[in-house]
Amino acid sequence: MSKGTVSQSVMEAIDPILKGENLELVDVEYKKVGKSWVLRVFIDKPGGITLADCQKVSHQIEDKIEVEEIVSAAYVLEVSSPGLDRPLKKSTDFLRYKGKKVKIHTFVQVNGEKDFSGTIIDFKEEHVQLEMVGKNFAIPLDKISKAILILEI
Repeated sequence: MSKGTVSQSVMEAIDPILKGENLELVDVEYKKVGKSWVLRVFIDKPGGITLADCQKVSHQIEDKIEVEEIVSAAYVLEVSSPGLDRPLKKSTDFLRYKGKKVKIHTFVQVNGEKDFSGTIIDFKEEHVQLEMVGKNFAIPLDKISKAILILEI
């Protein structure tokens, strides 16, 4: 299985487990770090997650992956919070963080730009509505390669 296929298969397999625990699946990464494969599962919930949340679902995730034989190579499983600079991937992420500042990088140029930094105004018709220095941009979700929250202190 390719890296992308493993990540997608893991997402599909564990999403019901996380929903059953009232947790949100933010992202899954499967990549080689040094000589080892690492499977990282990022979870969240309103108010943030705890170490106990991570430990509880870690065992369930590992069991599900083993039963469904999703990962054939030896790997290290890491279950954690997405962190303060949380990635935004889904339409619900952009709606939840409306009014927050983000950095967005696109696969291709949108209005002559590939890098955007501004405030989420809204999410409509599969486009992130972003305000940057007095200008508004509509960035198609399928053109976004990376979007993260900007930490505001």
